[in-house]
Formats: sequence, C-alpha cells, structure tokens
Amino acid sequence: MKLPYAEDINYWKTSKSSPDSWIEKSVKQIETLKGKVLTHAFGQDPVSGNSAYMIMFEIGINTFKIIQPVLPTYHGEDAAARRQATTLLYHEVKSRCLRSAITGPQEAFFQYMILPDGRMASQASIPEIVTGLPLSLTGYSIPLLKDRS
Repeated sequence: MKLPYAEDINYWKTSKSSPDSWIEKSVKQIETLKGKVLTHAFGQDPVSGNSAYMIMFEIGINTFKIIQPVLPTYHGEDAAARRQATTLLYHEVKSRCLRSAITGPQEAFFQYMILPDGRMASQASIPEIVTGLPLSLTGYSIPLLKDRS
C-alpha cells in the first residue's frame, strides 16, 4: 500500500511539541485505563527509508501494539512528519481509550490485539478471527438446541 503524503493528512504542522511529548501523552492515556506500556520505539528501515513509531501495552490479560508510519513529505520535512506521526498516534490512542470506557479495551483496541502467534488481529483473516476467538470475547452465544424427544 502506498502511503499518502504527510501534507495531505490532518495534523500537518499543527504543533511544535516534540514527538517524545506526544508519546508520553499516549502512555498517560493508556495508564489511565490501568494499562501498562511495555515498550515504545521509533524505527527506520535502512533499505526503504520508511520509518514508524510503535507502542506496545497490556490492558488486563491482552497485549496490544499500535504502529504509526511516518508519512513521506513532498519536500523532505522529516521532523514535521515525525511530529505528525506521533500526534496521529496520540489521537488514535486517546480515541480508543475513550471508546474503551464504553465497550471495554478488547473491543476498542481489537485491531491492535496481539494474537497468540504474534500477529495483530488486523493481520488475521476473517475466518481465522471468527473461528479462533472465544465466544466470551465476541459477545455472541450459541443458541441452545431444543430437545426434540
């Protein structure tokens, strides 16, 4: 998938706060939910030059990982793009935390849930998700068969 340019997306040059400050705000949002941040990082692929921020955390028994790519820019404004990426990450975390107060963290952060094989739920196919999730997580129950005797 080709990424859009940073200048064409929200939060372009809307802040002068450092990327670290946006990450710290994200950590505080997660901690407000009684979550525990396991790690957060910035990484760059030396071959492609693509980079991203990542935050991994636990809430209850579930582990989640959010990855926010740093978008390319028209004029090589990497510092602004990194600031934008962490701003986007913060607003995603904040939105999901607010949703979590209504639906719980499993539903609010579902696409970011780490599956037993290490993939995020968003990387699994629909049949894998439907057949592999415990009924207690999906909220659905199997209707009881009526006794026909």
